Amino acid sequence: MSARFENLVDVYDHAIKQFAARELFGTKKNGAWIWTTYADFGAQVEKARGALASLGVGRGDKIAVIADNRVEWAVIAYACFGLGAAMVPMYEAQHDKDWEFIIADCDAKLVVVANKTILEKVRKFFKGNTVCLEDAAALDSNKSVAAIKPQPSDTACLIYTSGTTGNPKGVILSHGNIASNVNAVHDVFPMTEDDRSLSFLPWAHSFGQTCELHCLFSRGASMALCESTQKILENLAEVKPTLLFSVPRIFNKLYQAVQKQISEKPAFVQNLVKAALRCTAKEREHQRLSLSEHATLALCDKLVFSKVRERFGGRLKYAFSGGAAISRDVAEFIDSLGITVYEGYGLTETSPISTANWPGERRIGSVGRPIPGVSIEIDPNVGHGTPGRVEGEIIIHGPNVMQGYFKRDEENAQVFTKNRGFRTGDQGFVDASGYLYITGRIKEQYKLENGKYVVPSPLEEKLKLSPYILNAFVYGDNKPYNVALVCANTDALKKFAEQQGLGAQSGDALLENPRVRELFKKELEKYMAEFKGFEEIKEFAIIGEDFTTDNGMLTPSLKVKRRKVMEKYGKIVDGLYAKKKEKSSQAASQAN
Repeated sequence: MSARFENLVDVYDHAIKQFAARELFGTKKNGAWIWTTYADFGAQVEKARGALASLGVGRGDKIAVIADNRVEWAVIAYACFGLGAAMVPMYEAQHDKDWEFIIADCDAKLVVVANKTILEKVRKFFKGNTVCLEDAAALDSNKSVAAIKPQPSDTACLIYTSGTTGNPKGVILSHGNIASNVNAVHDVFPMTEDDRSLSFLPWAHSFGQTCELHCLFSRGASMALCESTQKILENLAEVKPTLLFSVPRIFNKLYQAVQKQISEKPAFVQNLVKAALRCTAKEREHQRLSLSEHATLALCDKLVFSKVRERFGGRLKYAFSGGAAISRDVAEFIDSLGITVYEGYGLTETSPISTANWPGERRIGSVGRPIPGVSIEIDPNVGHGTPGRVEGEIIIHGPNVMQGYFKRDEENAQVFTKNRGFRTGDQGFVDASGYLYITGRIKEQYKLENGKYVVPSPLEEKLKLSPYILNAFVYGDNKPYNVALVCANTDALKKFAEQQGLGAQSGDALLENPRVRELFKKELEKYMAEFKGFEEIKEFAIIGEDFTTDNGMLTPSLKVKRRKVMEKYGKIVDGLYAKKKEKSSQAASQAN
């Protein structure tokens, strides 16, 4: 029977007591991985609790933290929990104005920052106590302060949703909210003290914090802190994780890297992989394989799949995807490699997990069934679903549902039902076996001139599977058809230009080259093939800049800020409709 937790101090006490000698956090220094044990971590938390108490931090206070994943991040978090203070995490990549807004909005008692550069920026608008993690003595104290036992209703975190429009909102997550998620994960996922993850999802986001940090910590598992997203493959091979927590964007990159590698192999190997993928598809449908199919799969595993798994460290057995819908193609491909993909669903407001696939209960394409203690309701009166099935807004009930938005009474009234169900703003349906399927974000839906409703995000995610497309933005609100902006992968495009003998073309000249245009046209046709006719993209523009958090086009959780994209590229989007109209006029003239 797994331990049951009422609060995050229970999680801490259990982990430090049960797993003291085991490795917890790995960091790479001077080319070698150095591991902090559970006992080492506990000693650091005790000192940090004393240091924060010396600065006047106590029950009910808000501690703002601007730092990426690092051992000290977790130290501060558990020190705060033990004082009854609430942690307010932010990202180093966020803009100064976001930090300023959040620090003021949450009434921060203290601000902890990663480095002196951030410290200088924060001091321009915050006059209270600050702690810089570059100061080695900042969290070191001889003062001994015993941890309190928070009530389940006490606030553990204020996590500000990045928001694709307007100012971010502080989501109040109690100790009971997060502990209920940890308990539910223990009930359905087989995590043990022998497991290890490569941590690159930000703990400032609820998915990374609850599912990876708290859940693995409570199990006695270990986490290697990835050097950067550019070094994921390199670090995977070094630390040999058994588990991987990620958002679809990272899985897409791994998928593209492997697909590229396979495409460069001899025709025999490529055909063998295709045959093996057909075999694994049959297995997923619970169909029996013939002896020859078993032999094909075994040969492919020996020659190809096992070598791919070795690139991932050789021990990876589970991959957990959340934050957005993963492409079925990507999920099935990773699954075929022998790495089981489990997709789940939730929001910051639900701590975050609400539904998940788990061992023995899995359907690729769905986001699984409700986790223990949680239930799902569908409101068919909100959204525009598919005729013939009960589809509409997803409402979540359970102990994981937030306490509310901080200082946002009006918005709280909008998102909570009378019985405290949380209106997610997402649209979906539940099949006869209880599996939930997400069909889009309600506020992102738009209607074409012909009355058909389009949800752009599934189209955009599919286009991003192309090795030549980093990001995509599909638009058609009150228009006769869809158009798209596609962000070119300039590195892949340069290689294409070399292969095509296009010389030293670069920048706009390369993007406007007819052969490049034709390449992208074929890529769009390839990846849009499974969508309905009215969803087809009729015109597109290629841009050389990716959507990123730095240029304000993506939220920290990597969702497209649609309003920001239109502010910058609206004229180009409008021009696509004029361009299509001009082409149609020319075609009509030639016909006459």
